[in-house]
Amino acid sequence: MSRLRALPTRALSALVLTALLGLAAPSTATAETASPITPAAVSTYQSQITNDGTSVYYPTNATGELPVALLLQGGKVHRQHYSQYAAAVASYGFVVVTPNHRRLNFFDTDYYTSTSQVGETLSWMATENAKASSPLHGRIDTDTMVLLGHSFGGATGLSIAEDTCSIPFCTTLSFDLPAAVKAGSFYGTNNAILGIYPSIDNQIPVQLVQGQSDGMAEPAQAEKTYAKIANGRKQIVRVSGANHYGITNVQNPSGAEAETSAQTSTQAASIATSARWSALWLRAQLGDSAAATYVYTTGDAADPSVTVTSVR
Repeated sequence: MSRLRALPTRALSALVLTALLGLAAPSTATAETASPITPAAVSTYQSQITNDGTSVYYPTNATGELPVALLLQGGKVHRQHYSQYAAAVASYGFVVVTPNHRRLNFFDTDYYTSTSQVGETLSWMATENAKASSPLHGRIDTDTMVLLGHSFGGATGLSIAEDTCSIPFCTTLSFDLPAAVKAGSFYGTNNAILGIYPSIDNQIPVQLVQGQSDGMAEPAQAEKTYAKIANGRKQIVRVSGANHYGITNVQNPSGAEAETSAQTSTQAASIATSARWSALWLRAQLGDSAAATYVYTTGDAADPSVTVTSVR
């Protein structure tokens, strides 16, 4: 069991989305970055995890049980702004859930993630899998969860990965990392505390995906954070031309803090690249050998929009 410690704040009906996102098959125009897994058509529906309205994305025609990816939203960013990214990750074989977690964070009540969402999502997984009326009835691997995170949500993910109860991410007296949580991939994330980067005692593999044009969570901060990830498998993926909002549907989502550094990549490209690397790296941590070959061996050379550093 972890103890409380203080850290800073920084850091419809089911619908097939393929026509909107172009996820049914890889484009011949991007053959050089094609993954070893063909992205699938995706459907979505609305649900609720505890008190949080939640969008659920899943590969429509997938067979067998699917792992769940909990997407921890950025501070003050509504879940609707992650619909394209969430669907893109889901197309690689995940159930992606995007709860809108609204709570008090010091003196501000807004969308701020917390470590409690892990247990809440595990409970939802079991209930949803057993519910006869659910589109995912009998299709959820209730023993396997991975984490996605953006900005504040990524910092929450690092706290979860460390099995710690850290203010402002932990809103209870303690937190225990469940065995079902296998790995985490976090975008625009660092652990800087007044210029100091504490060691990260991660208990699960961690990937950082970092836009190289990010003016809010800067690339140098991600590099220093990556160096402090102490245990086991880790990876940092540097995405050329992407800024802090490279995985949201639009730049500077309504209600969120504004990014002043311009993105030179298109939004569609930064979403597709980030989602592909997150999804395949997470699949690799779950034992997918083809995904592992891509993220550790062939993908960096094949994808001109990234540079990658890994420890296996």
